[in-house]
Amino acid sequence: MEDSLKAILWRQFGATIDMFENSVAACPDSLWDDDSKFWYNAYHTIFYLDYYLSEDADKFMPPPPYTLSEFDPDGGLPERVYDKSELITYIKFCREKCRKMISELSDENLKKRFINEYRDYSRLEILLYNMRHVQHHAGQLNLLIRQSGIEPPDWVSRTNY
Repeated sequence: MEDSLKAILWRQFGATIDMFENSVAACPDSLWDDDSKFWYNAYHTIFYLDYYLSEDADKFMPPPPYTLSEFDPDGGLPERVYDKSELITYIKFCREKCRKMISELSDENLKKRFINEYRDYSRLEILLYNMRHVQHHAGQLNLLIRQSGIEPPDWVSRTNY
């Protein structure tokens, strides 16, 4: 894969992660664990960001203290509410995982597939799917922030990382 295309992909995916992180950081304490479950929406997004960046879906394990609760067929929440600093740390972990994956894209490894019981996507398609998923939830979080009377974070056109 051409370096210029990898750079473009990273700048846009990185901007998506930046926007999402900005939304998490901007969440007022009063909204974190209210009926909207802001924290859980954020956690769900980060968990799947990490999962979809995995080389092998069947061997995925999030870093501690996170668990595989998102795979619970009954839709159970994690055992506890994660605080903002924990989720921002997890976002930073995923940002680096994403940057590394994109920087290592090649014509050969683009042929690798992300396969689970719901998806069978090429590496490039799962990256784009993942970016759309994160941006979707960044929009939801920004709406919750706006509805609480706070101006949400600005649009990020491309990452500076």
